[in-house]
Amino acid sequence: MKTPMIAGTALVLGALFATTSVIAKDLPKLEVKDRYKVGFAQMESNNPWRIAESKSFEDTAESCGWDLISTDAAGSAAKQVADVDSMIAQGIDVLFLPPREEKPLIPAVKKAFAAGIPTFLVDRSVDPKNAVAGKDFVAFLGSDFIQQGGIAGQWLVDNFKGDKAVIIELEGTTGSSPANDRKKGFDDVIAKHDNMTIVASQSGDFARDTGRQVMETLLQAHPDVNVVYAHNDEMAIGAIQALEIAGRKPGKDVMIVSVDGTRDALQAIIDGKMGVTVESSPFFGPLACDVMKRYAAGETIEPWVQVKDRVFTSANAKDHIAEAY
Repeated sequence: MKTPMIAGTALVLGALFATTSVIAKDLPKLEVKDRYKVGFAQMESNNPWRIAESKSFEDTAESCGWDLISTDAAGSAAKQVADVDSMIAQGIDVLFLPPREEKPLIPAVKKAFAAGIPTFLVDRSVDPKNAVAGKDFVAFLGSDFIQQGGIAGQWLVDNFKGDKAVIIELEGTTGSSPANDRKKGFDDVIAKHDNMTIVASQSGDFARDTGRQVMETLLQAHPDVNVVYAHNDEMAIGAIQALEIAGRKPGKDVMIVSVDGTRDALQAIIDGKMGVTVESSPFFGPLACDVMKRYAAGETIEPWVQVKDRVFTSANAKDHIAEAY
């Protein structure tokens, strides 16, 4: 699989995910060998982003020397914990985990640590008050979600042309790190501007159909809405569908702001229905391979292996849609 979007990102070395630094002697060891039994406990596969992430791990497996054990928790935190338990029982060498929610997955992270399995959290993290990078797991691989929300908010501030922004916010999965952080980043920017008000904020669970349903309900309560901020592109596309059904014109009388950088979102930007989407790349396979090999070689891994995200607007969407997922 082509991985142009991960190639377009940069690792910000030295970025800190927590005040605790990685101390190799305190973490499970990983010996250098030709093949590793690797566990990838996916949280769900109901949207293009998750499917692309899983495929990235599958496509990386052979070149990285992985005997990959991959599971799908189907949107259940309890199932994801059980999947990790099963992987531990199967004797995996390494665990890559995108935790569905910040708190329910902490027991799984600590069980893996207790079993001597180096664990890397991918694209989502857990509550840092209860599990710390460099102490309870090796590192978090992913984006700065607060920054993503802030970029989306600032783009709105810079590009909104009306007198007063009436904003509906479609939140991601309740209790998940991207939902918590993308909300904080966006809300903090909007709070600085008196002409912008978030009149409703409700979870659409990062799903297109749920986002559409929530938008239909909120639109009835707030017919004067002229901005929608969605925590991911799937909900943004769902919101566009709801608006069009209601006779509204996304991109004209309602500005759409989102996060992810999917093919459908870039096409919506090209079609004039969406204003911006902030990239959050799903192509973690090659990055996971690189970090694992560095760790096995004895290198100190930064607690937060941060991915730098791009911003897609009408100025560059056509240039990048061919590489999108």
